[in-house]
Amino acid sequence: MNQDYIKPDNWCIIEEGFDKENVKSSESIFSIGNGAMGQRANFEETYTGDTFQGSYIAGVYYPDKTRVGWWKNGYPEYFAKVLNAPNWIGIKILISGEELDLATCKKVSNFKRELNMKEGVYTRSFQAVTVNNVEIDVVVKRFLSLDIDEVGAISYQLKVLNTAALVVFEPYLDSGITNEDSNWDDKFWNTTNISSSDNSAFIEAHTMKTEFKTCTFMGASLTFEGAEVAGVASEKTDNFVSLKFEQNMDPNTTVTLTKFGGFTVARNHPNEELVQVAKNKLSEVSAIGFEGLLQKQKEAWAAIWEMSDIVIKGDIKAQQGIRFNIFQLNQTYLGTDSTLNIGPKGFTGEKYGGSTYWDTEAYCIPFYMATKDDKVARKLLKYRYNHLEKAIENAKKLGFSNGAALYPMVTMNGEECHNEWEITFEEIHRNGAIAFAIHNYFRYTGDYSYIPEMGLEVLIGISRFWHQRVNLSKDKNKYVMLGVTGPNEYENNVNNNWYTNYLAKWCINYTLTQLDKVKNGYPDDYGRVVGKTKLTDRECEKWKKVANKMYFPFSKEYGVFLQQDGFLDKELVKVDDLPKSERPINQKWSWDRILRSPYIKQADVLQGFYFFEEDFSIEDLERHFDFYEPFTVHESSLSPCVHSIQAAKLGRMEQAYNFYLRTSRLDLDDYNKEVEEGLHITSMAGTWMSIVEGFGGMRVINDKLSFKPQIPDQWQAYSFKVNFRDRIIKVNVTSENTTFQLIGAEEVSIRVNGKKVVLLPNELITV
Repeated sequence: MNQDYIKPDNWCIIEEGFDKENVKSSESIFSIGNGAMGQRANFEETYTGDTFQGSYIAGVYYPDKTRVGWWKNGYPEYFAKVLNAPNWIGIKILISGEELDLATCKKVSNFKRELNMKEGVYTRSFQAVTVNNVEIDVVVKRFLSLDIDEVGAISYQLKVLNTAALVVFEPYLDSGITNEDSNWDDKFWNTTNISSSDNSAFIEAHTMKTEFKTCTFMGASLTFEGAEVAGVASEKTDNFVSLKFEQNMDPNTTVTLTKFGGFTVARNHPNEELVQVAKNKLSEVSAIGFEGLLQKQKEAWAAIWEMSDIVIKGDIKAQQGIRFNIFQLNQTYLGTDSTLNIGPKGFTGEKYGGSTYWDTEAYCIPFYMATKDDKVARKLLKYRYNHLEKAIENAKKLGFSNGAALYPMVTMNGEECHNEWEITFEEIHRNGAIAFAIHNYFRYTGDYSYIPEMGLEVLIGISRFWHQRVNLSKDKNKYVMLGVTGPNEYENNVNNNWYTNYLAKWCINYTLTQLDKVKNGYPDDYGRVVGKTKLTDRECEKWKKVANKMYFPFSKEYGVFLQQDGFLDKELVKVDDLPKSERPINQKWSWDRILRSPYIKQADVLQGFYFFEEDFSIEDLERHFDFYEPFTVHESSLSPCVHSIQAAKLGRMEQAYNFYLRTSRLDLDDYNKEVEEGLHITSMAGTWMSIVEGFGGMRVINDKLSFKPQIPDQWQAYSFKVNFRDRIIKVNVTSENTTFQLIGAEEVSIRVNGKKVVLLPNELITV
């Protein structure tokens, strides 16, 4: 497959030329979403070639019974699947009796896809010669409205070029869809009612088991040479409804079908009102019209870009990469609903099934804090607080007690729904990422209120888990943690993963500090939380003992913390000495061979050095970076961004730049050869971190925003904005200097390269 067919452009993702081999990859790359729903870039018209059909509704899922392990103690019984939702984009097109299908056309030319990220619009255009020799020219525009987020819009313009033809449009809804990713080929949807009237149609359906009730709807109109054409028929079957429009066309005449569609969901409306709400939405958008709604779309995206854009001068591929990442993050989650979260594939595919991983806390929260406001990040933390009881249940199933909480690896509703034992039971570092996010949120926003209101209970549950998960080794006279998996999933069921042990120690100490702080500053909340959790001073003393005597594997020979016990027993062959034909190893090697190798899927020790950098010197970082980087294969999307930030901190800008390019263009250039399965949404926040925290050196130190700006040789300049405690700061970096501009009413003091700089409102400061 051609991996570099996406054309470089500052604001657009562009594909030119029709290649059937690229269709599934492009369906991922050109995906669109608006936070409430999303869809892969499937063709509206019939396509009989290789395709991965996908439309998704936020928060709607199915508990697909697992194929392994559910009969064993503690195993989740299901894996939550993001559901392929009923299809509303479909338009069957007949041209003089032959169905339009790019897989069977005699010729397809001037094929182009363009995803305009500035405006949030996806356009596809082509010319084709049909099986019966009719030459046509087609331009299709599609977007999912940010303003009215239950609605999407399609404009399908078709011109006949060489002969007279009868053109028939049949826009349809189809609820007889299946998931690409299904364990038992279950039927996920039950259709309960189909209706149509006045060029509109509605399918009421609910998910099996979870009973999410939905109405999929559409309204369509046809114009020929500017005049409206009446619909002629409607067809219904058990899971399908279509409308029908016909038009006789002479050569060089144009017909346009406008289709509005989408979903109303019982998560947001009463069950019995779903069809009526859908009718109201269709009336609203029909009155606005396609062009009017498109104008609102452009304005909504302009407001998002005003705050979140990163401008790079002199490097078009780097510019395209970061904007693609920022665009997809905003398409996936906009912070409007605290019951939603950020799935690793967003609305672009079905892999990883569940809605929420530790990615949200470790990678996404910094992006949303700095480019939105503290309310959005607070909603992400509230999501975890709302699931605390389920986390306690999850831990109880594994034999933990006394309110110990283990947050799930994968979840939709707080229940664990991941079923690979070495991850479900052992990748427990996810608990630490949630605690760290609470710390990170307060550090950045200055909003302490979350901790007494909600966060303290979460921290207590997590600390209880760590206290029970360790055991005292008589041999070492230290507390050890056995049978875990770190972020590096190429090491399973290891003892004393350094990162996990360090997180556990940090979490306990952080919880004890917050208990004192809440006790002294928020006595009412303290009394409520201690009463609810039945926490005692004696229990806290036991925690403290564990934190003080935690064991960390260390190599005197190399002067580094070891990723886990026994790491040096491996044959330490570096990645550079691996034949390229054997990469990626996760597609070329057996798991047995991977687990015995020294190769690191993603940073373990370096992830800890990123989270807790104030605990280690620059010399410590350099020693550990130089030891672990040569063994890292970066076959996790979450890996290159951490290495980019660390390389930048070490002043190794060429290396930092290469890691940045890899993380920013991971999907555009398909580094891991899997983009057709969907995009890597959560790691895209790491791309933002690579620039702002890596190259910009942004940190919060002693309650002040601090910068140590650097610039890659490949760039002329770059700029970004951050919202720090309701003060917006614009940073512009060139090789000569850095300028700072405060957009706001109150002055703010920052640190640049360790020196104090006072920013005054709307005054440009050059450093």
